[in-house]
Amino acid sequence: MSIYDKYEAVIGLEVHAQLSTASKAYSSDSAEYGSLPNTNVSVISLGHPGTLPKANKKVIEFAVKLGLACKCDIREVNEYARKNYFYADLPKGYQITQDKTPICTGGYVTIKNSEGKEKNIAITRIHMEEDAGKSIHDQDPFDSLIDLNRAGVPLVEIVSEPELCSSDEAYAYLTEVRKLVRYLEVCDGNMEEGSLRCDANVSVRIKGDTKFGRRCEVKNMNSIRNVQRAIDFEIKRQIDEIEAGREISQDTRSFDANTGTTSLLRSKEMANDYRYFPEPDLQPVIVSQEYINAIKLGLPPLPNELFKKYTEKLNLSEYDAAVITDTKEIALYFEEMLNHTSNYKAAANWLMGQVKSYLNENAITIDKFPVKPNTIAQLIDLIDSGKVNTTIATQKIYPKLIKENTKTPSQIAQENNWLQESDNDALNEYIKQALAKYPDKVVEYKNGKVTLLGLFMGEVMKLSKGKADPKVATELVKKALEQ
Repeated sequence: MSIYDKYEAVIGLEVHAQLSTASKAYSSDSAEYGSLPNTNVSVISLGHPGTLPKANKKVIEFAVKLGLACKCDIREVNEYARKNYFYADLPKGYQITQDKTPICTGGYVTIKNSEGKEKNIAITRIHMEEDAGKSIHDQDPFDSLIDLNRAGVPLVEIVSEPELCSSDEAYAYLTEVRKLVRYLEVCDGNMEEGSLRCDANVSVRIKGDTKFGRRCEVKNMNSIRNVQRAIDFEIKRQIDEIEAGREISQDTRSFDANTGTTSLLRSKEMANDYRYFPEPDLQPVIVSQEYINAIKLGLPPLPNELFKKYTEKLNLSEYDAAVITDTKEIALYFEEMLNHTSNYKAAANWLMGQVKSYLNENAITIDKFPVKPNTIAQLIDLIDSGKVNTTIATQKIYPKLIKENTKTPSQIAQENNWLQESDNDALNEYIKQALAKYPDKVVEYKNGKVTLLGLFMGEVMKLSKGKADPKVATELVKKALEQ
């Protein structure tokens, strides 16, 4: 047994989601990403003396949305606090946040563990705060540059309980959180741009021990995969330290994506180092039950609910359901398809096949896709009713729908004479020609080589220019061969 098998990891994640508001958390400055450095600033976000912040209502709405989606308790009386620490890119010298009165407590995020079973990861709290600016260290050989556009941009911090047991579970949790904020449209979830950031608190202990080990916090991870890599490295590093007889110190560490290693950033601050105290310039915000109920009515369908609907009610495979619910826009397109067809499996196959292939080939999102969901549903119904076969639908009608999306599948089929022939007289004429073309194969078939049925069917489809109803034609071919 490896020394690593003696230990288990205990992991908690702190996810900072930058909210998709037009303005900052406590001022009217623009929160737009990508503006020229230090252009989205004012005396308020720069913390000039005598300026007063004002709470952004949209931030409160987004926090409540997220809390409802995670089944949290929503606090009625919300107070703000000042968290004091010196960063070069924190203009005021403190951050406006929430300390003892987070807007959301309790709740959970559901993931699938390594055995494929559902596991609820409890949430400690979700609170509102503002972001700091950005220090840039790689553009000047001598000095760090400061961009304060991000200072004051609204965040919610989602703090999990230390209930994750592996980097795989952390990966699954972060994937679900990103999916959730995107479905709710409260954050774009772009880790590369820093609008979703994750700090991982990692400790290890002997299996079976109930006491937590000393944790280290790992920062500077710009992808879900890097969070996974950092946790894996940190687990091994801590076990190696303990096995060598050294103590783990409670540090904040930085992750280097190039080397896959963590390094000491600073000794960990304790809560009292931040000198929290009530924010004197902001009145408490009252979140009424009526307000919460109004937001609840406007919530979109959520990924976990849709996944259960597709697997349990529509009997789709877990794979199909996972692919469809991965993106909100794809899921909503599918939901609209379901309003027009009851062939759920065919709808899923079209969406994951032809539709997604077109999106990938043209590098577009589903909102730019030229064919409406009800049109695809009409095409499915044409196939199901036997009016066209799958080959005609996918290879001829579908490409025309892409180019001529003002017409229905039925109109295109009629105009191009693509409706299936199921008339026995017409089909028997094609069958007669097919059998006459291969008299020796007819003899072989009658002598037991039944695999030749495909040859005759191929000829019938060719003669009918693909319009023969395969089911009807197959039965008639068999009947003709047996005479």
